[in-house]
Amino acid sequence: MPLFTPPTVSPPIKPLGIFASLKAVRQNALNIIPEIAYTQPIVTGETGIRRWHMVQGPEGLKQIFLDNVENYPKSEVVLRMLRPAVGDSLFTSEGKQWRWQRSAIAPVFTARNVNTLAPIMTETARRTTTRLKASSGPTELVREMLSATFDVICEVALSGRDHFDSKAYSAAITQYFMTIGRTSLLDFLETPAWIPRPAELFGANSVKTMHNMVAKAIAARQNQPQKNDSTIADDLLDYMLKAEDQETGRRMNQKDLLHNLQFFIVAGHETTAIALAWALYLCANDQTIQTQAREEARSVLGGRDAGIEDIKQAPLIEQILLESMRLYPPVGFLARKARGPDRLYDRDVKKGDTVLLNLYGLHRHQDLWDHPAAFYPAHFAPEAVKKRHRFQYVPFGGGPRICVGANFAMMQAQIILMTLLSKFRFWPTKAAAPAPVMQMTIRPEPGITLEIEDLSNPATKLAQ
Repeated sequence: MPLFTPPTVSPPIKPLGIFASLKAVRQNALNIIPEIAYTQPIVTGETGIRRWHMVQGPEGLKQIFLDNVENYPKSEVVLRMLRPAVGDSLFTSEGKQWRWQRSAIAPVFTARNVNTLAPIMTETARRTTTRLKASSGPTELVREMLSATFDVICEVALSGRDHFDSKAYSAAITQYFMTIGRTSLLDFLETPAWIPRPAELFGANSVKTMHNMVAKAIAARQNQPQKNDSTIADDLLDYMLKAEDQETGRRMNQKDLLHNLQFFIVAGHETTAIALAWALYLCANDQTIQTQAREEARSVLGGRDAGIEDIKQAPLIEQILLESMRLYPPVGFLARKARGPDRLYDRDVKKGDTVLLNLYGLHRHQDLWDHPAAFYPAHFAPEAVKKRHRFQYVPFGGGPRICVGANFAMMQAQIILMTLLSKFRFWPTKAAAPAPVMQMTIRPEPGITLEIEDLSNPATKLAQ
């Protein structure tokens, strides 16, 4: 049977100038990837006064992520877009500030702690099943998956979502991405970040909405008596309240707590939800793969919801998720600014050059994948993985700054997907196919709407 080829973006037919590049980036950052980037490890060019290198070769990415990581700090443009929401948090900080925050947050994501969170994820999968059973007609899955992962992230970060309105918070994230999180002409002209961008005015309310909810949750915890029950596991906020820099004795102040929790809540549920929605879309359009995954899930689960031990027995479920993030990595681009000279492949990198880490192009590179544009979970069969370069697939980044919550994200996604595929069959609708659009993350626009067949209720069975 032919493989399903999902939607992608069309490369520009000619090099883009500064204003065309700005327009393309503001509409969809993936629009600036030239066709040659899918066949070459590096592409170099100039846009206005800016010299840039677009890297999508695994050897070059290893050099940037790992071998010469200190030479490639995050681009000031990216920091300018993120700092209003997450300040000088784990994601945006460098050097000592980053190291001590990483040491403070990392303990919550040890294998032992992540495993103890599995029951929360199973309960979330159960609630998601209940919502989908109650739905009628075509259902928008991005919204449903955002609700599911928001449940998990609030439990892990704050032991509950008492102070959060998920709809208001989600709307604020979207508003932020569409305003402050967009590149402006001033960024292209390399105007200093301290000069206000017009979008910062339009996005100010979104920042206020998100920060108010997080601040209330922190204040409520700080006003609670200390825990005396040792059987109650610490959540992320507990770890951050206790964290102390071993060199200086510094502890997180209110701003540190606010910004790190804000980053974790946004990144921890948005990216996983989108990966799940894309995975369901891909399965809906390849009924053979979906049926194989369902049979695998049911052989393990019977009729119950998935748990941590179950996902270890469902390799195809994991492969579907990994393939979903190959085709649609949560973040399609990362940007770095070279601190000093370097050499990537046959190109001289000069101090101040912009280096674009093209993860979208890497994951669809014609020389690196057997079926680069198709949905093909066998890309992640064990024998295929062994043959690959370590930096050929990096949905969570790489090197010392690899996503601290990668294992957590994969566990919750596998538990939810395994549960849903065991109980429902997903079908495509006649609506237009979703387009991958990247502002800060790669979202499906205008969403992913699928027909859902409840396999426990014969009355809802769709015509096959």
